[in-house]
Amino acid sequence: MSELADLLERYRRGAELLAVATTGAAGPVLDYREDGKWSVRQIVCHLADTEAVCAMRFRQVVAEDNPSMPATQQEAWSANLDYQKRKLSQVLEVVRILRAYNYELLAGLPEAAFDRTGVHSEAGQVTLRDLLRIYAQHLEHHVAQLQAARAAYKEFKAKQAPAPAAPLAPTEP
Repeated sequence: MSELADLLERYRRGAELLAVATTGAAGPVLDYREDGKWSVRQIVCHLADTEAVCAMRFRQVVAEDNPSMPATQQEAWSANLDYQKRKLSQVLEVVRILRAYNYELLAGLPEAAFDRTGVHSEAGQVTLRDLLRIYAQHLEHHVAQLQAARAAYKEFKAKQAPAPAAPLAPTEP
């Protein structure tokens, strides 16, 4: 498999990885934050917003000549877009739909299109291939972060559970 085909497949599978990683996540686990890290809900909302941003960036690079792409301020987005109020099922659906939409565009492009460039305000000049790699890795990275957040919550809950009662000592007649 070529590098491009591999990147496209990793990108395509991203929404599936996220769905698997969030299966069964509900209630307090969604909003548990350890040491200032993001919660499961914040991570998933961030991924949905990132997917919307990358939809625009992919299209800019394909359609425009060397477009400018400003960086986003992820902490401001999390705070000001009320991530803590979002329904996880809806946010996951946004990721799924946008991933499919973006994948359809990318998979239909000639290989030469992946050499087109844009200028990111922090990363500098990037190709469409670079963006594809970045966004495939980005979701994979956050899935690992999400899994760690769920594990931290499980550990937290285990520490909060009362110790099992000691067995009763037999009584002598």
